Amino acid sequence: MGLTAAQLRAGLDAVAADDSRIAAAIARVGYPEERIRGRGMVTLLRTIVGQQVSFKAADSIWAKCAGIVGDVEDPTAWLARSDEELRAGGLSRQKIGYMQSLAHATASGALDFDALPADDEAAIAQLVEVKGIGRWSAEIYLLFSEGRTDIWPAGDLAVQIETGRILGLDAKPSEKLTRTLAESWAPHRGSVAVFMWHHYKTAVI
Repeated sequence: MGLTAAQLRAGLDAVAADDSRIAAAIARVGYPEERIRGRGMVTLLRTIVGQQVSFKAADSIWAKCAGIVGDVEDPTAWLARSDEELRAGGLSRQKIGYMQSLAHATASGALDFDALPADDEAAIAQLVEVKGIGRWSAEIYLLFSEGRTDIWPAGDLAVQIETGRILGLDAKPSEKLTRTLAESWAPHRGSVAVFMWHHYKTAVI
């Protein structure tokens, strides 16, 4: 389960107590709502569907695919569908490959969502072993589905933009700089990340 509203508020208050720039941003736009997603394969499948398409388009494609697959939580149901069937749902061949790779890893037990390492970097490393799951997708999963409190998706465009804006930088920071700038916000960087999307006013997954 992702971070609750109470956890987000507590994390942000802890950061704001030491960083007046975050405190001022909270005063401007308020606290974010919780964004909780279920644990397991489906959340990552939806993340793959949403890659490089709008939030609305991703919802439409997912709905079509769900109608084709049936039980979306059963990895074997995804593997039982042909590429042609899944393409009819609006998926590209590349995304079909990624989703089948994830379904196969789940079905075989190679990826066990109930036994991911407690260490964040180790969990990210295990998730990105699956074809089509990059660091951003892994971080988004750990933040919204597992509620890991110190996840900081520094490669996310909105996070970069809002970090620069809130900290008063002249330009959007790079991924490396965005990661460095957030070091002082540990161990509450997950709350700050959710706040950055709230400040940017964008949906993530």
